[in-house]
Amino acid sequence: MDTGVKETAAVPAPTGVPATVPLPVLHTATAPPRGGRVARAVKRAVDVVVALVALVLVAPVLAVLALAVRLESGPGVLFRQQRVGQHGKVFTLYKLRSLRPVAGEGDVRWNIDHDARLGPVGRFIRRTSLDELPQLWNVLVGDMSLVGPRPERPYFVDRFSTTVPGYADRHRVPVGLTGLAVVRGLRGDTSIVERAAADNEYAQRWSLGLDLLIALQTVRVLLRR
Repeated sequence: MDTGVKETAAVPAPTGVPATVPLPVLHTATAPPRGGRVARAVKRAVDVVVALVALVLVAPVLAVLALAVRLESGPGVLFRQQRVGQHGKVFTLYKLRSLRPVAGEGDVRWNIDHDARLGPVGRFIRRTSLDELPQLWNVLVGDMSLVGPRPERPYFVDRFSTTVPGYADRHRVPVGLTGLAVVRGLRGDTSIVERAAADNEYAQRWSLGLDLLIALQTVRVLLRR
């Protein structure tokens, strides 16, 4: 079994993406997520308040970044991509565009960090994760949470759910801007098995305090970049 993915070539995309992605569960011993209805309601309320305030505060930054992207690579500064959220629900995720992809390429290509089409602006916003700022909108409208497993594309969710034990189980909690796997350095070309394990550990240990701890650790990680 592969413990990571290091592919850069595009592979054929599936024809059509349903509103939800079937999630076969290979690891049936996984416990249900922790937290009662009140705790989950508080988590959602925090998501809405923080996302709304953050969007207002970062609006000038987003405007400057959008202008920089526009000047470097032309019109169309937002990149829209389908991702899989809680319970397999597919939603449209928003990012600042770091390069101009070939049609459909972004749905099935694993990594673009070393793509020659990346200019200085594109590399900067990817390295600093500033390209992720538009996802505050996804948090505000309920597609995502501030903290949770990072959402993946339908093609890779379908692939990993049938090859990585426990991968499908990670979708029993809301996906997030950051998560336990992220603060442990499990992003990019890192082990999918370890990511799934970290995401399931988060779901089993979840509490509002854990979310706060992960958020603080995320700030520390970002400041070190």
